[in-house]
Amino acid sequence: MANSDFIPALISKLNSSNNVSKRGHRTSNSSTSKKTSVHPYALVSIQSTSPANPTNVSPPQNGTLAVPNALAIIPTINHLLTLPFPLKIATKDWHPANHTSFASTHPGTHPFVSTTTITTPLGSYETKLWPDHCIQGTPGAALLPSLSISRIDHVVEKGQRQDIEMYSAFYDPHKCVDSGLKDMLARGGVTDVFVVGLAFDYCVRATAVDATAEGFRTWVVGEGTRAVDAGAWDEVVGDLKERGVRVVSVDGEEVARVGGGK
Repeated sequence: MANSDFIPALISKLNSSNNVSKRGHRTSNSSTSKKTSVHPYALVSIQSTSPANPTNVSPPQNGTLAVPNALAIIPTINHLLTLPFPLKIATKDWHPANHTSFASTHPGTHPFVSTTTITTPLGSYETKLWPDHCIQGTPGAALLPSLSISRIDHVVEKGQRQDIEMYSAFYDPHKCVDSGLKDMLARGGVTDVFVVGLAFDYCVRATAVDATAEGFRTWVVGEGTRAVDAGAWDEVVGDLKERGVRVVSVDGEEVARVGGGK
């Protein structure tokens, strides 16, 4: 494939708990993205969070929403950030304290087990309830300090609306809320999106599915993600394959092409 037909972006999601913007970065939502030059590749990193700390005060190293072995993906993501992706995007949840995805918002419910139904003018959908995580303005909403934050070009926030759950970095299931990510990628002339971060069976999966639905060739770098339910890995890989998304290795030819390999 000619270079003009391969413009990748890297998308990553890695919070301390799970949008904090770093000085010098553009923090984007549906109205704040600015025009960029044409780029073929994008790396998208989906924010991370992990073990229980409901208050998000001095959060434990792994965050508040447990993803097994989550910190093991950091070296892979930092390596990818050294590659010549013209567009490197971090996404992160940026929830109000009473977000509808929190079990604490729904008396009598339990995180990881209970569900709630979200109703919008365009339809309804059911979503799992989680521990409080990535609360706006708290340390748990910050990008992990071990991430090479200085290499990130943009930070995209999601989940700001109290009444909407949003796994995908693009939009919620009924597209009531749009993060602006699609427009950012389109303005950059991106053809290929590489997705890493947490969690593989939720936010990474939803982001990858929406990326390919929007016409981007989409890849998930396997070493750069982990699942909430490790037993669901093969099922998610199969589902993504059916939807046109491939899970590839950081040492594979797809990533090598970003660095100028064949």
